[in-house]
Amino acid sequence: MMGGSPHSPAGRGAALSPSPSPRSTAQDAGTGSALDAAVRAYLGHLAVERGLAANTLSSYRRDLRRYAQVQDARGRGAIGEITEDDVRAFLVGLREGGEGRPPLSAGSAARALVAVRGLHRFALREGLASGDPAHDVKPPTPPRRLPKAISLEDVERLLAAAGASGDTARGLRDRALLELLYGSGARISEAVGLDVDDLDLRDGFARVAGKGGKARVVPIGDYARDAVDAYLVRARPELAGTGRGGPALFLNARGGRLSRQGAWMVLRAAADRARLSEVSPHTLRHSFATHLLDGGADVRVVQELLGHASVTTTQVYTLVTVQLLREVYATSHPRARS
Repeated sequence: MMGGSPHSPAGRGAALSPSPSPRSTAQDAGTGSALDAAVRAYLGHLAVERGLAANTLSSYRRDLRRYAQVQDARGRGAIGEITEDDVRAFLVGLREGGEGRPPLSAGSAARALVAVRGLHRFALREGLASGDPAHDVKPPTPPRRLPKAISLEDVERLLAAAGASGDTARGLRDRALLELLYGSGARISEAVGLDVDDLDLRDGFARVAGKGGKARVVPIGDYARDAVDAYLVRARPELAGTGRGGPALFLNARGGRLSRQGAWMVLRAAADRARLSEVSPHTLRHSFATHLLDGGADVRVVQELLGHASVTTTQVYTLVTVQLLREVYATSHPRARS
């Protein structure tokens, strides 16, 4: 069991002793090489000094056991003998699979690399190696997930479902909220952060505070402007009367500012009524951007509307529209399919 400071002679000697669990030690023993001893010492450090949860420790143990086996097969008996090429070869092997092992996803391989990098940092700190061969090895990049957008028809169903409560204060508020989200491309957090004074309904603009407090001005379409105007005139005074008042645009039933979670529940309830299953807090924002690009909008204009710091972030939406073009081509062109 590890005792004393890891930097003291007693701590350093204990670092190469078995971890607190005899059963885990037996499982991790492998070939009994110096590399296996370093792995055991690191797992003991994680268990005793870092206090990792049992499930997390089990994942580290599994990944590092595999790592030690691969390096032993490459003739590396001690952790100080491992090179950067050895670490990279291990990562490639994870992604390609082999010897009865299926290839790992980018995420799973990256998790294994975290364990390996931690092991080498520990070995360097404890004087078990003179360098860190894993320092410059980068994890694989997971495939970029395309944002989920829904069709214009589904958007209209969703917005109609939001106003299903009719002219009640809640129905008018919910319709105004979702119309504003789709009409401006604002994030839910940006919408619930709006104050009444942030709106210019006459000219159709709203001033929203984006990430990092960076403000931007976004246009509001006629449908959203009419819905927000109806809410301000016929619903917000009723909601405000239940509380102490305040500048917030969207109010909850107690007259306070509608929370992000409350807005998400509004969206979720409308989606359930419209029978739309794949709806997230960003669905209307994603749909706003995708539909603009489908309509011929310039990607840099959409970047400004969304408040993205880099156009690279916005360009992911162009992948969605290209995918749509492929689908239309595949189903429409007489020579697209044999």
